[in-house]
Amino acid sequence: MEKLIEEPLLSHEHNSNVNVVNNNNNKGGFRTLPFIIANEACERVASIGLMPNMIIYLTKVYNMETAEATNFLLLWSAATNFTPIIAAFLADSYFGRYPIIAFGSIASLLGMILLWLTTIIPLSRPNMCNQLTNNCNSPTTIHLLLLHSSFALMSIGAGGIRSSSLAFGVDQLSKQNENARIKEGYFSWYYASVGVASLLGFSVVVYIQDSMGWTIGFGVPVVLMFIATLSFFLATPFYVVLEAKKNMLTGLAQVLVASYRNRLLQLPQEDVNVNDIYYHHDKDSNLLVPTEKLRFLNKACITRNPLEDLTPDGRALNPWNLCTIEQVEDIKALFKIVPIWTTGIMMSVNVSQSSFLVLEASSMDRHIGSNFQIPPASFATFMILSLILWVILYDRFLVPLSSRILGRKTCLGAKQKMGVSLFSCSISIASLAIVENIRRGIAIDQGYSDQPEAVVNMSAFWLLPRQIIDGLAEASGVVGQTEFFLNELPQSMSSIASTLGGLGISVASLVASFILSIVDSVTGIGGKESWVSSNINKGHYDYYYSFICVLSILNFAYFLYCSKSYGPCKNRQK
Repeated sequence: MEKLIEEPLLSHEHNSNVNVVNNNNNKGGFRTLPFIIANEACERVASIGLMPNMIIYLTKVYNMETAEATNFLLLWSAATNFTPIIAAFLADSYFGRYPIIAFGSIASLLGMILLWLTTIIPLSRPNMCNQLTNNCNSPTTIHLLLLHSSFALMSIGAGGIRSSSLAFGVDQLSKQNENARIKEGYFSWYYASVGVASLLGFSVVVYIQDSMGWTIGFGVPVVLMFIATLSFFLATPFYVVLEAKKNMLTGLAQVLVASYRNRLLQLPQEDVNVNDIYYHHDKDSNLLVPTEKLRFLNKACITRNPLEDLTPDGRALNPWNLCTIEQVEDIKALFKIVPIWTTGIMMSVNVSQSSFLVLEASSMDRHIGSNFQIPPASFATFMILSLILWVILYDRFLVPLSSRILGRKTCLGAKQKMGVSLFSCSISIASLAIVENIRRGIAIDQGYSDQPEAVVNMSAFWLLPRQIIDGLAEASGVVGQTEFFLNELPQSMSSIASTLGGLGISVASLVASFILSIVDSVTGIGGKESWVSSNINKGHYDYYYSFICVLSILNFAYFLYCSKSYGPCKNRQK
């Protein structure tokens, strides 16, 4: 599932990274914050409301195979989680935050309108399948072009809005009201609005789609996105707009380029006198010599000829040929956390199986009482509720209770939280495999082998253990990863630290797509029924989940190895 609160490239010292364009007492302030929050919240409701039921729309309306449709959604997820990183870089380095958010709002609106039109214009989608002959027409190139264009615009738009909205709100706070408590209040309202928006998207919007059809169901996100865009532009005269300045990512790229260009240089001996001019460093820096780890990067800060390499005030003439020790040590810190970062990919792969969960829920009894049944796509709501409850339970009950028992302040460390998350993922997917094995057996016993849309005599609430455990995995994993990245990387890299989670989700979507394609191809060899067949009763999704479970267990073992190799975190003895 997409991260709900992450905002890439938000620096703790945002005012040091930008220059003020509109420095006016009549600009900014609290009055602009509701417009920024409303823009983000409406975009979340609209985009998240489209996501859960999309697997059904693609398979039933666009006549896609289940594996093909799932791969399509995984690629959309990868793009949606990667575009904020690109947009944040462009905002910080070239265009500024306001133009990026404005462009993103318009792009999202256009994408949703285009998708909505596919429900209105019959020629924009394939003809419905013939129920008698079970003959279905595949989507044509024009159909796919319209579909891909709409999703591409929505991904670009989400990147523009989500990359800069939180930081843009901070920009509106003046020096007088820019203190920790006011910022915390703004962050709380911001995150609360995102959480409520996600719940509304998974519940209300999904229910409208199920009860009123695709045209109205996709029209609601269009209206919401229009409101989001309008709310943002209404406050344009009152915004504080900061112009872009150099981005941290550029500095990291300079280290890689400089170390490659200087690859033929010989590194000084370890016993060299630090007073000799060998390395370039910032003025008044405590770092005079780089560390010995990843020594090949040290070539990026070697000063070959001070008269040719440095300006009179001590700066590098060409930062792509000569970097500072600080820049080199920053990228070393980033490389050090990469192995642990990769272990989080499998957690997101596990959560990305939600499209299949919708298909399973739609074939099970979802009734509450005799008159109301939960939409299959709304089962994702239980994971969000579980996530919130686990956070409250840990912060308000478990930590105070353990501290009282031990007589000292105690809590789980960042790596421990990540370990809990990865172990929970293994249990979660295992429970899903067991439930699917039972569901498939009941479907066959009831004679539904050739009727994948039939509802079996089994309650869909058997899927809740998976959702509850996934909530624990997400709660501990998201918090643990964020805490680990921000604590272990230098403060100057806080911007990059906040992008790593989203980048992991993007990579995980690609990995999940690759795994699904391989499983579909291998298990379907020789005309056999694929494990991930479009007929959920003939396929073996239980085997597929078991395979993901094995990968999750291996990933947990890999995490334990990486955690031990990494050593203790900062400010912790263990």
